[in-house]
Amino acid sequence: MTQSWKVSLPCTRAEAQMLTEDQLFVASSDSIPTIATSEIDTSRPDDWMIDVYCQTKPTSEFIENLLQLSPSTEKSGYQPVVEKLGDEDWVTMSQQGLEPLRAGRFHVHTSQDEPSSDRKLINICIDAGQAFGTGHHETTMGCLNSLDRLKRTGHRFRNIADVGTGTGLLAFAAHHLWPNAKIIASDIDPIAVTVTESNAQLNAIEQGNGRSHIRLVQSNGLDHPALKQRAPFDLIIANILAGPLVSLAPQIAAGASPGTVLLLAGLLTRQKPDVVRAYVRGGFRLKHSHLENEWPCLTLVKSRKYGWIRKPHKKKSPLASDYFGEC
Repeated sequence: MTQSWKVSLPCTRAEAQMLTEDQLFVASSDSIPTIATSEIDTSRPDDWMIDVYCQTKPTSEFIENLLQLSPSTEKSGYQPVVEKLGDEDWVTMSQQGLEPLRAGRFHVHTSQDEPSSDRKLINICIDAGQAFGTGHHETTMGCLNSLDRLKRTGHRFRNIADVGTGTGLLAFAAHHLWPNAKIIASDIDPIAVTVTESNAQLNAIEQGNGRSHIRLVQSNGLDHPALKQRAPFDLIIANILAGPLVSLAPQIAAGASPGTVLLLAGLLTRQKPDVVRAYVRGGFRLKHSHLENEWPCLTLVKSRKYGWIRKPHKKKSPLASDYFGEC
């Protein structure tokens, strides 16, 4: 995919952190824009920039809608800067120049950077590409830290699904933590699947159906036959958006069994109640929440069915009302 136009407007740090992919669908055109946020100057931590890349020339309606992403800019009367670009891959270029990062025991870097020499760290190489999930967003950072926490607390998994894998980073992290597990990673976007295949080769991770392998499929949620065949999973990771998380709750619940651990990310703090409510209806219970700025990563567990019997009084036959069950 090529991007030929860029629209830039300043914003505050808080406004940049509040952005979600849901807000990218602001144009009355056939193209879907790509967004990137960045800090302008480290000496001015509240000054940030929004850059939006699109394939068609932005209309006045498009620009008016973009201004809603930055209320501070709209109030000041500032007009976004519109720039025509060449035919380069601007999705990739918008992600280049990323510094290596540390999350838990993971050191995430691109092929332009050297891996860490610290033997206590796990190096994962993720090159910028036409897919989300370089590790630099708070949602991915939260998932990496939550996976690290599961390992530190003694959890073991043998059958793992990464829904909405993006670049494959979280699937690779799970592979390093539980190397004998069977892992399947899916994404609705075929480009993301291709990017993950390339990144798997960069990290010398074998693809396939066996243990210590990662299987890649294009799928809307857990709808692919391969995912249905492998279910139930003992660990499911879903780092997408609040809306899709809610709509996929029945699918994900169907792919889980009692005791399944579920990591959910891609939601803002204000969206947490709706997401949790959807999964509680599917039998999950919230066990932990890791917060990166305004982006929580939720750890839920599918409840185990159990019951208990109230002992009847002697010389009294038990009634049906004496028996209870709980999920």
